[in-house]
Amino acid sequence: MSRIGKKPVTVPSGVTATVDGQTVKMKGPKGQLQFIVHDDVDVKFESGQVKVAPRAETKRARALYGTARAQIANLVEGVTKGFERKLEITGVGYRAAMQGKNLQLALGYSHDVVYQIPEGITITVGKPTEITVAGTDAQRVGQVAAEIRAYRPPEPYKGKGVKYAGEFIFRKEGKKK
Repeated sequence: MSRIGKKPVTVPSGVTATVDGQTVKMKGPKGQLQFIVHDDVDVKFESGQVKVAPRAETKRARALYGTARAQIANLVEGVTKGFERKLEITGVGYRAAMQGKNLQLALGYSHDVVYQIPEGITITVGKPTEITVAGTDAQRVGQVAAEIRAYRPPEPYKGKGVKYAGEFIFRKEGKKK
């Protein structure tokens, strides 16, 4: 049994939660989000808390209800605080800049990479080597950060590329004579 799934999700003041069938909707100061819970999971909203439970004692239902609870907790955190991923660029001549509503990345290719920012995501470039991806949906923030990192993942010899802030890059020693 899931230990996370047993804990109810407390809805803070300022956030309105509605459960309509299998759809959970959250509305807060940062926006509105919704999540459709799998049919094997029973979801209820009572006394300021959202509770999830497996409908049957099948392996699939027990596996899904902890995930559903975590997704609902992410909705609450998204509409109250939001999510943020920081990226760091390492390498000579590697830099990022905002170009209107697009992110322009110089990553050592013969051309600059222009990344179109999806709706609901805000990208800020503090320094030319630091990118901050923010938004209300945890999955979309992580996906956008992963897409930007995929343009030039960090390589193990010099560590050049785009990496997450705080990510450890396993370094290799170069070839010896």
